[in-house]
Amino acid sequence: MKKNSAGKGKFEAVNIGDRAVDNLRFIRETMERSAVFTSVPGYGGVFMGVTAVAAAIIAGFQPTIREWLIVWLAEAFLAVGIGFFAMWQKAKITKTSLVSVPAKKFAMSFLPPVLCAIVITAALWRTGNFELMIPVWILLYGAGVVCGGANSVKAVPIAGWCFIALGAVSLFLPAAWGNMMMGLSFGVLHIVFGAIVALKYGG
Repeated sequence: MKKNSAGKGKFEAVNIGDRAVDNLRFIRETMERSAVFTSVPGYGGVFMGVTAVAAAIIAGFQPTIREWLIVWLAEAFLAVGIGFFAMWQKAKITKTSLVSVPAKKFAMSFLPPVLCAIVITAALWRTGNFELMIPVWILLYGAGVVCGGANSVKAVPIAGWCFIALGAVSLFLPAAWGNMMMGLSFGVLHIVFGAIVALKYGG
């Protein structure tokens, strides 16, 4: 009950249905904010890892930096395609939405470090500091996984920290070890943690 606008002490009924709808909306929004993004694709991660290992082998045979970079850019586009398709498939199977609040939080946390990696790569190419590309890629991808993983299952941020550790190590290794470090990080880590997510978190 509440006082009417005339202020004459009369009361009018509050619509209980409206109050219930408001309460349900509040509960739903609270649950969405506290939920985790569960559509991280485990099997997709495994496939991304396999293609990364193949790319590391192929890149090792390239005679020029330009051709080497083309191999890794092609692998990056392939990995993005695999990742999006796998996320769509898992979301479909688990009946979750890729535009839910947790999914948006995951994307908004993951994208900034990746965009920074793209910008820094362009700058390193322009200045000829090619040997720094690999550590930058691994470190910033790891940072993106850690940030996005804060809204996902536990294995995801752990994987991100492993990327960061390998990226830090690669900073102090000879440039000749670069493809091996790419294979270990984008290849082996994706395969291992992809398998963990697939087995423990539904694909």
